[in-house]
Parts: sequence; structure tokens; C-alpha cells
Amino acid sequence: MIIATSGHIDHGKTVLVKALTGVDTDRLPEEKKRGISIDLGYAYAPLDDDQVLGFIDVPGHEKFVRNMLAGVTGIDYALLVVAADDGPMPQTEEHLAILDLLGLTRGAVALTKIDRVDPARVEEVAELMEVLLDGTALEGAPVFPVSSITGAGIPALRDHLHGVARDAGEAAPRGQFRLAIDRRFTVPGAGLVVTGTVFSGAVAVEDRLMVSPTGLPVRVRGLHAQNRESATGRIGQRCALNIVGQGLDKDKIHRGDWIVGPAAHAPTSRLDARIRLLRSEPRPLKHWTPVHLHLGATDVNARVAILGDRQIAPGDSALVQLVLDQPIGAVRDDRLILRDQSALRTMAGGRVIDPFAPARGRSRPERLDMVAAMEIDDAAEALTSLLALSPSGVDLARFATARNLAGAEAEDLWRRVDLVRIGRQGETVGMAPNRWQALREEALTALATWHRKNTDRFGPAENALRLSFEKPPRPALFEELIADLAASGDVVSANRQVRLPDHQPVMADKDKKMWAMVRPALEAGGLQPPAVHDLAADLGLAPDPLFGFLRRAAAQGLVLHIGKNRFLMPDAVRELGEIAESLALTIEGGLITAGAFRGESGIGRNLAIEVLEHFDKAGFTKRTGDTRSILKTAAEIFGASVSPP
Repeated sequence: MIIATSGHIDHGKTVLVKALTGVDTDRLPEEKKRGISIDLGYAYAPLDDDQVLGFIDVPGHEKFVRNMLAGVTGIDYALLVVAADDGPMPQTEEHLAILDLLGLTRGAVALTKIDRVDPARVEEVAELMEVLLDGTALEGAPVFPVSSITGAGIPALRDHLHGVARDAGEAAPRGQFRLAIDRRFTVPGAGLVVTGTVFSGAVAVEDRLMVSPTGLPVRVRGLHAQNRESATGRIGQRCALNIVGQGLDKDKIHRGDWIVGPAAHAPTSRLDARIRLLRSEPRPLKHWTPVHLHLGATDVNARVAILGDRQIAPGDSALVQLVLDQPIGAVRDDRLILRDQSALRTMAGGRVIDPFAPARGRSRPERLDMVAAMEIDDAAEALTSLLALSPSGVDLARFATARNLAGAEAEDLWRRVDLVRIGRQGETVGMAPNRWQALREEALTALATWHRKNTDRFGPAENALRLSFEKPPRPALFEELIADLAASGDVVSANRQVRLPDHQPVMADKDKKMWAMVRPALEAGGLQPPAVHDLAADLGLAPDPLFGFLRRAAAQGLVLHIGKNRFLMPDAVRELGEIAESLALTIEGGLITAGAFRGESGIGRNLAIEVLEHFDKAGFTKRTGDTRSILKTAAEIFGASVSPP
């Protein structure tokens, strides 16, 4: 369990932690010189059952609230420290407001320096604290009068904290691993070490992680959990990770960065949140107000875009979009604090709802409906609501990342929710079954209409059919729709064209005669048939009429137009696709070159380049520089050959 002290400067937080643990958390020379805490300090106390209590001692001076905020997010328990002689002071109230805005419900009050005052004063301050806590998340928290000098009350407070830790036990690891970095330093002989609080998941030695938002890959060479060498670390612990990586050095990592599992690396510059403005604010919070955003251990400048009314009254809560000056790591339910532009006072706080908020349409009614669905705590209920609101479906990978679901957790959720999963691993879309069926029916109706108007053609191009929808689906979703219809036999798909199974294009009599001459010549040419001019010469035909006929034949799906003056039979194109597919399997990384493809297929250089360019346009391959990778199977893209009418 992790406990954070908080409270006004010089109220005895550091001395109290030393009395509880025996550790002086002031480690900086400036702290020793000035006698105040400037940065975060850490101490640990082992328990009888092999658990370890971790203490984070935060600074109390108003100038160092930024450092205080880096220490109190992600903690399990708050120890609000108030000196009995001073009583509640300005930073007492600000720290309490921060704990309340963070939603921290577990904590206690330590009334320090009771050796300096009489019992009546102790009772008076205890009553003041009860009033101050009233209406906050820490309402009803126990109060412990203590003296770190005489030791009075320390055993009772220690027993209480130990009992809370034993009752809480260890949280079961869930979600992707996320550690908020609050320190980084180098250790001679070991290298770079980062420390922080584990917000979710678990980590082990040799795990491969990422520094976010920079995206640097790292490997865990060693780790300490709760100040002990360990093979693993988990949520609810403070961990020190000894990390290594190519080009990694201390200057590339900063407080506020995260160490995360690769699937959790998803930097964002916009997030939707619900915030509450402190009742003590002197005026309403207006739209587009500049603020300091504190989340995890980070502090970035941001603007508050209010989703709804143009201002938030003191004490009220509202939905907002936070537009950040630089990307950060965030997931749903991360707690956040907003301070004013000068970083002099705490203004508001709340929690993240959608870490991937859109740049446009953030206040449209349909978008607000989606935010309301995402705000639902139960993941299954939230996803069901989103499916009902999303005509184009829900990006399941993005939903899992936003909710910080590990792989098994996500799969379990997909099984529990009534949805249709479309797409490939890592790129799946979830749709409500009734919406998916409606899309299927609309596609079949649109295709039947197209056939009635174009009896002499094979069928429309996939994208032309997509654009005929009342509300065209996203291209990637439409591809999956056509693939599903083809798999069920409801449509025939080949070469990015589709038709109903019972549709046969009607060919004019003169074209039938021409086809009877051309087809044998193209089939005889195999993978390298003659160009149009050569074909015309071989058949004793004029080039222009032959070219016009081949264009009409291509519209009927009988041939494919490859390059400027070359037409191939569909079976030949499919065979060339299979050659490319097989070639990619023999090459490390699966990247094929034009030269390798030409050598494997046995066709000429110019034709090889034209065929590969056709593959790119068809969505079969993707070109990167001088190489190409296979995106889908040849069967998916080129389908079966089409028999003539």
C-alpha cells in the first residue's frame, strides 16, 4: 500500500514519516539547508506479513504544489498532517481540496506537535478538522493526535496504518502495465533507473515496455518493488525499474512520462473529461480558459473547451474537452487536477472519460450522446450503449486501450456483449447485430438496383457501391462488409468489383463474336499476353476498336486492364497474385521487390512493374520505397474467374 502525506509547510510531515519508518525523506542538500521539503521523498516500512508500506512525503510549500501533485496521484491512502499549534492553514485546505478532487476516500488526519499545546487546543483543532472534512471524500476520517518528538500517539497511528494495509491486501493486477515516472537517475554499474507508482497491471524482469509519449522501446533489466529487489512489480506498489534500450539516456526521460506495456502506448493531445470547479473559485470557469493540467506525474499546459454551456459555475461539474499543448499518456478514469495559468491555485479536478477525443464536432448532440455512453462505469453497459449509437461501429482496439483492458480482459468483454466483430486481429470493429444486418441489406438492395440499370456490366466497383449508400460507411468497414457477403455467397467479388450471384452481364452479339476471337489469344499468352497493338496485328483488327471492346469486356469482368495497353485474363492476374504471395513467404520480413517478382513470375520488366502497381491500387500490396508487403490474400482480392455469358 502507498500512503502520501499532505499538508501545510512546517507542519511536521517529514518528521512524522521518520517517526513512523525511521527514514528521513529529505534527500536534497537544499532541503537539508532550508529545513523544508522541496521535492518528493520516499520511505518504506515492512509489515509482519511480508507486505511493505510505502510512504510518499510531499512538499507543503505553495511554490511546490506541482511537486506535491506528482506524488499524490495513484496513491492508496492519504495522511493529512495538521500542526496542533497552527491548526488548518492555506495549504491544508488546498491539499484537502486536491485529495477530494482526486476522489481519494481513504485517509486519516495526523494532528502533529501536540507536545507544544495543551489538550484543549488539541481537541479544538480536531473539531476544526472534522468541520473541514465535512462534505469531502475524506469525511469521517479518523484523527490521530501525535508528537513525533515524544512519540506520543505514534504507535496508535502506526497500528492503524498497518491494519488498513492488512485489510486492503494486494490488488489483483488488471489492465496493461502503467508506471508514472516521478524520478530518473543513473546508478554506477547498473545504468538508468526510473521510479514511480504503478497505476495498473504488472511488470517482470526482461519485460519489453515503452516510454510514453515518446515511444522509446526499453527492456527491464532489474527492478525493486516497495524498496525490495524483486522479479515482479504490480499495481499499488512503488517500483524502481532498471531499464535499457538502444539510444536510451537520462535526458530522454522526464518526470511525467510513463513506462507502459506496448499496447498501452497511445499518446493523446485531446481528452474528454468531467471536472468539478471548486466552490471557492471567485468566478465561473469560461470556455477556452488556459490551465495547467496535472495527470499522473505530468504537468502540461492546456485549454478547457466546455461541452455545453460556455461556463461552469463554482461548485458545479460539467463535461469538458482538454486540448493539450503536448501529448501525454492517459486512459479512462485517470484522475486529473487543473490549476490556473500561473500555477498559483488549484481550480478544478475530475476524471478522464475519453482519452481520444475528436478535434471536430466535440459539442454536437450525437457526440455528447457518445460521451455520455463512455462515462458509464460498467464496461459492458458502456460498450452496448456505444454500439447502439454508432452506425459505423466501435473500434474495439481503441475501446480496449481507452479503458486500459489487457488482452484477456478485452476478449472476455467481447464475449459478454452482443456484437458482431468485423476485421482482423488488432483492427476489429464491433457492431450491433441489427446495424450490421441493416448494412448487409442495404448493400444487396443497392447492388440489385445497379444491375437493373447496367445489365451489360459485371457490377459496380466496391467504392462506387459504397458511395451509393445513404450514409456511406468507412472504406475499411465496407471492405469487411463485402468480404462477409462474399463469404456467405450473397455476392460475388473479384478485382474490386461485385455482383449478385444470379447476375450475368448481357453482351451484344458483335461483342460476342469479338470475344470469341480475343479470348483464345489472351489465354494463350498466359501471364504475359500481347499488348493491344500486337494483339490487333495478330488478329487482323484495327487497334482502336479492339481497345474499345477490351474496355467493355473489362467492365463485364472478363478481363483486367493492367497498365496503359495491356489486358490480362482474371485467372492470370490471380495466379500472379499467388506468385507474389508465395514469394513474400520466402523472404525475411515478407517484403518483395520488382526484380524478385519479375524473376519468380518470368514476365518482362515493364509488365512486372505494371502488375505490381495494379496490386497496389487493388489493395493487395502496399508499396514502401522499393519494396512491397502483402496486405490480403490473392483469393480475397481477385476472387474466382468469371465465365463469359
